[in-house]
Amino acid sequence: MGELIGNLGHGFAVAFSLENLAFCLAGALMGTLVGVLPGLGPVATIAILLPVTFSLDPTGALIMLAGIYYGAQYGGSITAILLNLPGEASSVVTTLDGHALARKGRAGEALMVAAVGSFVAGSFAALLIAVAAPPLSQVAQAFQPADYFSLMLLGLVLATVLAHGSVLKGVAMTLIGVFLGLVGMDVTSGALRYTLGIPDLADGVGFVPLAMGLFGIAEIARNLERGGAKRERLAAGVSRLSMGWRAWRRAIPAILRGTGVGSLLGVLPGGGAVMGAFAAYLLEKRIARDPARFGNGAIEGVAAPESANNAGAQTAFIPMLTLGIPGNAVTALMIGALTIHGITPGPRVMTENADLFWGLVVSMWLGNLMLLVINLPMVRLWVRLLDVPYRFLFPAIVLFCCIGAYSVDNAAFDVALTAFFGVAGYFLMRYGFEPAPLVLGFVLGPAMEEYLRRALLLSRGDAIVFVEQPLSLIFLFVAASMLALALVPRFAGLRQGSAEE
Repeated sequence: MGELIGNLGHGFAVAFSLENLAFCLAGALMGTLVGVLPGLGPVATIAILLPVTFSLDPTGALIMLAGIYYGAQYGGSITAILLNLPGEASSVVTTLDGHALARKGRAGEALMVAAVGSFVAGSFAALLIAVAAPPLSQVAQAFQPADYFSLMLLGLVLATVLAHGSVLKGVAMTLIGVFLGLVGMDVTSGALRYTLGIPDLADGVGFVPLAMGLFGIAEIARNLERGGAKRERLAAGVSRLSMGWRAWRRAIPAILRGTGVGSLLGVLPGGGAVMGAFAAYLLEKRIARDPARFGNGAIEGVAAPESANNAGAQTAFIPMLTLGIPGNAVTALMIGALTIHGITPGPRVMTENADLFWGLVVSMWLGNLMLLVINLPMVRLWVRLLDVPYRFLFPAIVLFCCIGAYSVDNAAFDVALTAFFGVAGYFLMRYGFEPAPLVLGFVLGPAMEEYLRRALLLSRGDAIVFVEQPLSLIFLFVAASMLALALVPRFAGLRQGSAEE
């Protein structure tokens, strides 16, 4: 306990520096903005901002990127409640009861419980990271190369199986990502591989062009294809940001349950904010005495999912920081950002980069407090931003993507690569191929190859080492079981039914 308090004290000293306070505030405000604006989102924003982080201190950069992620959960709830327009995928379920409350003139109550629930969940998730990460990191330091390879394979399988959409398509995208991660010069032999004779690919496919193309350019193309949807304002006015004790009695248990569900699912690869929000809502509906209230303005229908999505967004950092395994596209982008700074996320990050780890943990609590204080008074301002036509936004975003891609290595080839992945990403998403598994495979592919080679080198080429190591065997068994179960028609139907519900 004393060591934990000392580490948190160190984190407060790092997070409360003037520079990091500014990064935290900037991330929280940008996150709210992209959460409010449908069609942008934290993934695309972080991908676009990656080149900016090159000139920043790694700690400040990660604090800002994390603020964008959990800040977007706040912003998405504002438009979901007031306009029936979820700014984020994790806020879709909030529209069911949040907008129903707004139609009844109780928008202030819905916004209040969403903000308080998110703050409580975010604070608990930050504390959970501080408590759970050190022992998990110590366990991970005892892993052998075979254990790491099997663990990363399990992470990819879980991210594919637990995500929505076709399992086969998810597996295909993961394999494509692994393949792209292996393009370039073989570290061991020095031979070029999969470069198609293009000299610019000798150093591999750039992470920034890949991320910007798949999540920036492709998302713009999809939004332009959809056209400007009519935004119906049924409850843009907020009368009062307060709640009665009767509503709080219903909301507080839902906030606590949502926090627990979101924290648990956030740790799982492929879980995160979206799955946590839907699972928390379904739980509240199942245990309610009168389930018919849900969808008609039940305060628990706002409290639980808004708490769960914020908790899930932050506990997703646990496997990223302690094991170096991204659980979703956002944490994959952050691993890419840290790698560019020469930092390898994993069990040693707490000892070798204590400022980064503990500063980030404390900044999460601080950022949630900032969001609670600044967001509610600024609700009307955020909603007014929806009046800006998308045709004025997307040219600036495209220009920023091109400048960012070029600025990394001052190479025009990276701009062309960004355009290529933008076109490819558009067609992939149009035909139901989610880009997130591709990015996870791209990030983990080179590391998996390295641990595979180390394991085979230590065992003198004997692949039996992967089943001789107890931990490796367990990881491989769970991965094979989950993949086989996902392909069973009955489970696939249950999975699809849950997603539809």
